[in-house]
Amino acid sequence: MGKKLRARADRHVVSFYDNGQLVKTHMRQPAGGRSTDSTDFPQEKTAYALRDVKALERQAERHGAAVGRFAHELLDSPLPWTRMRRVYALLGLVRRYGEAAVEQACVRALGAEMIDVYRLRRMLEIPAPPSAAGGALSRVVPIARLPPSRDQYRLRLVPSDQSDLR
Repeated sequence: MGKKLRARADRHVVSFYDNGQLVKTHMRQPAGGRSTDSTDFPQEKTAYALRDVKALERQAERHGAAVGRFAHELLDSPLPWTRMRRVYALLGLVRRYGEAAVEQACVRALGAEMIDVYRLRRMLEIPAPPSAAGGALSRVVPIARLPPSRDQYRLRLVPSDQSDLR
């Protein structure tokens, strides 16, 4: 990594040398072609570089069964490598919110057949109201004020001889 190598090409093979020592050989490609050896990538970058969607699914499954199923549903398309970034976003949610929270959110999302990472993120940002299925919620009934006494509504009539209406 970071070294300058000498290259020697003939009609069929391209060879790379470091101080006269053979390092790598590749079959010669037509103009504009490329040849990449998957073992040349660092282990942690191999899945991304080779568009290995199965490795991404396995990585998501390590964070929980529902997270793995959610990743599988995301990648379930004719061109799964076009949705790899969504799985990376899902893995980012696991790092940010924790495995347990994302697992619960994935269970709820899969139950509603909602397969969208950005909505899943909103589900994590705005927590759901508690459900009655999780436990019996007690309803708190506020204590009512005492009803007013009948004396408050009674009209007090002033006798006519005491009135000041002169």
